[in-house]
Amino acid sequence: MLLLIEQCLNGLQLGLLLFLLAAGLTLVFGIMDLVNLAHGSLYMVGAYFGATFSAMTGSFVAGVLLALIATWLLGMAVEVIALRRLYGRDHLDHVLGTFGLILFFNEGVRLVWGPAGMNLTLPPWLNTNFEIMPGVLYPTYRLAIIGVALLVAVFLYLLVMRTRVGMLIRAGASNREMVGALGINIKLLYTLVFGLGAALAGLAGLMQAPILTASIGMGENILIVAFVVIVIGGIGSIRGAFVGSVFVGLIDTVGRAFLPDLFKLVLSPAAASTAAPAISSMLIYLVMAAILIAKPQGLFPAANK
Repeated sequence: MLLLIEQCLNGLQLGLLLFLLAAGLTLVFGIMDLVNLAHGSLYMVGAYFGATFSAMTGSFVAGVLLALIATWLLGMAVEVIALRRLYGRDHLDHVLGTFGLILFFNEGVRLVWGPAGMNLTLPPWLNTNFEIMPGVLYPTYRLAIIGVALLVAVFLYLLVMRTRVGMLIRAGASNREMVGALGINIKLLYTLVFGLGAALAGLAGLMQAPILTASIGMGENILIVAFVVIVIGGIGSIRGAFVGSVFVGLIDTVGRAFLPDLFKLVLSPAAASTAAPAISSMLIYLVMAAILIAKPQGLFPAANK
């Protein structure tokens, strides 16, 4: 029972980390109709910024804040310099253009920081365990990730649903031409939205860095999972990104933890040890296929958000 509680918390932590990445991705696609494969590169750069600024300032919190600002500015610069030329083009052009950005960022990181990874050291007050239940200790930093991601989810909800900027974002997602005709600077809106998405990706990357280390290409594998999340939740829907992220995080973590033992009940130990990891890796994609069969537009299509 204690193992189940711990794995559920791990799944929630992974899911909420995915939400930070998927929220920016679904904002950019839902508002700008842009398929951004380079979103994972911003996740990677955020991790490197966090490690660099923390080392420079000697403060974890200051490093995080400076990394968020730097990733936000970098995202807006990328939108103005490179991505603005892709609007209105076919999605294949988006894929090719942003794939080129992946190569650019990977080599840029190699030139600036070198081929070796970087560690983001936690302060002592985060590098402890918290007793969530009598006899059950859980890393304080992982609880902090859960708390920060939940605060970001509340912030995004209030921003999108309760502010004038959010009204423009939702209107731009529905009818960009009409928003532009009403005198709204749609180019500036796009730049701000992309910058927000980049900052969210950077936040996810720098929060993951103390756990996995910042490394070149670290955003590419998790980007695939983030796309699974937004397909499950509904493309363009923040609520769908949140539900889909938690769903995927729990399925992936709990599946990897308990499937080997379940398989040993019906298979030989050797067969179970071979089959369980493979099925665990496939599980979220099987779930995605099942959901798309039942609801082709995802759990919470953008039209219903």
